[in-house]
Amino acid sequence: MAVKNELKRRSGVLVPLFSVYSEKSFGIGDFEDLKLLIDWCNSTGNSILQLLPMNEVGPTFCPYDSISSFALEPMYISLNVLKGAKIKPVKEKIAKLHVDYRISEEKCNIVSDIFKREVDFARKSGFQKFIKENAYWLDDFSMYKALKSYHAGAPWYEWNEGYKRRDNYILEEFGKEHKDELNLYKWTQWHLFEQFKNVKEYAKSKQVLLKGDLPMLVSRDSADVWTHHEFFKLEYAAGAPPDMYCAKGQRWGMPTYNWENIEADDFKYIKEKLKFAQKLYDILRIDHVVGLFRIWSIPYNEPMENQGLNGFFDPASEKAWGGRGKKLLSVLRDNTSILLCAEDLGIIPKVCPDTLKEMRIPGNDVQRWVKDWKVKHDFLKGDKYRKLSVAMLSTHDTTNWAAWWENEAGTVDGDLFLRKCENRSINFHAVKEILFDPARSKHGRLRWREEINSTDKYVEILGKKHEELKDFIEVYENTYLEKEKLWEHLKLKGNMREKSDFNIVRAALEITAASKSCFCIELIFDLLNLADICKGDPYEYRINSPGTVSPKNWSLRIPLSLEELLRHKVNKEIKEIIKMSGRA
Repeated sequence: MAVKNELKRRSGVLVPLFSVYSEKSFGIGDFEDLKLLIDWCNSTGNSILQLLPMNEVGPTFCPYDSISSFALEPMYISLNVLKGAKIKPVKEKIAKLHVDYRISEEKCNIVSDIFKREVDFARKSGFQKFIKENAYWLDDFSMYKALKSYHAGAPWYEWNEGYKRRDNYILEEFGKEHKDELNLYKWTQWHLFEQFKNVKEYAKSKQVLLKGDLPMLVSRDSADVWTHHEFFKLEYAAGAPPDMYCAKGQRWGMPTYNWENIEADDFKYIKEKLKFAQKLYDILRIDHVVGLFRIWSIPYNEPMENQGLNGFFDPASEKAWGGRGKKLLSVLRDNTSILLCAEDLGIIPKVCPDTLKEMRIPGNDVQRWVKDWKVKHDFLKGDKYRKLSVAMLSTHDTTNWAAWWENEAGTVDGDLFLRKCENRSINFHAVKEILFDPARSKHGRLRWREEINSTDKYVEILGKKHEELKDFIEVYENTYLEKEKLWEHLKLKGNMREKSDFNIVRAALEITAASKSCFCIELIFDLLNLADICKGDPYEYRINSPGTVSPKNWSLRIPLSLEELLRHKVNKEIKEIIKMSGRA
């Protein structure tokens, strides 16, 4: 389905595949389950299904810290449709699969058992074609996987010197000794690719577009970095500078790019990524697009507890950002036929959205941040959203909207306020008691006391002059009475309610759906909050907390099967909102 220039009004849903399951899948969503999701999109009027990156993940299971920019994650393989597979002999293993990420290892063991019985795999024309068409990355990825196993899972930079530095003779000898293992990794990737491609054909038949996610970065311990040391600045870790939501900034850990060396190779690394992704998706999201303009670089040896505090922008000169960003975006745009969208959230220099607009690449408009930040400090109406944007209530990195409403709207990040006070020699604990209501402050967020109803009163409590507190005042103006302002924006009747409910969530969804944005793609958990599906505190329903490594990250599941979701009454509400917005 050609969509390069198709920017008509559409609605969609963002669903991490690990968050769903069916009655036929083994513990976690797989490629066949995507067909049920496509059916669900069809039944609710959505015509875009957005996924998180589907690349093979490392030990933290973070889709944005993958071990390859190309290889697909084996835990998503559908065992029921493996070509020529005899499932019966491994039924006992399937029955023992756990409903967690150990399933990836278990599935790989099952795939390995099947592979060992496939004596004529090498003669399969489809397999040979896949190997030939993916020669740029597949051989190196398979060698990386085999060597990682050989070194008991250690990262490549801890391997024996000859393997670490890719000595050709040593690698050739290793390849001869481990030929079957290398073929197993290639064979697995072939089946994953074929299953995914089949899903894309199914989506096309249902007129649903698949939106993929192109991670800006790749894990330090990855096949990409091991294969192309010269493309990365290994002395740095990528991250994000401090802001009002992350007081210490973020340290992601992935190395930054050496764009000069990538350009010297005619951007082949980037072009090959696009060539592979184009076979699987109709639309592609460029993660952290501002990183193409400048990237927050943290010295690799910086203590972990400092997170992103002591980083710097690369390039350092702001004058260089626009030229570099436009050049790299042009490489992406000119080397694919599918539509590009961009994640342009966070601290964004003006040149980034200006360039996206010039190149007709939609950015992201997240309702909680689409505000007049400088003058009125209130929320913008839907007709003020950017036409070239994807409207949404939440992202995979934020709380869902109901959790934001109950816990974060009208609050200040406690760590941020503490650090600001320490930098200005203000007694944090003393002013905290006066400024913030402890009964309504939780999850590290500080809720303003209602009586702090003027900037003058606020400044007087802080004990400094106005001109010394511009950043403090900015935080106050954009968060005090934020919840009340949004209540008015939602046009809800009666007194403001602290707890989220059906009417509040629906009103929020209606604003993004009716907005001027060409696309509106909502997180599945925001849509499910139209019904009493996700029980308990909505704060617990979070996909990821940025800058943290936790078992809670990347493991959230919806509490019902896809078959149950297809029959649920919430679908009627979703369809009605989409129909009213003219996006059906």
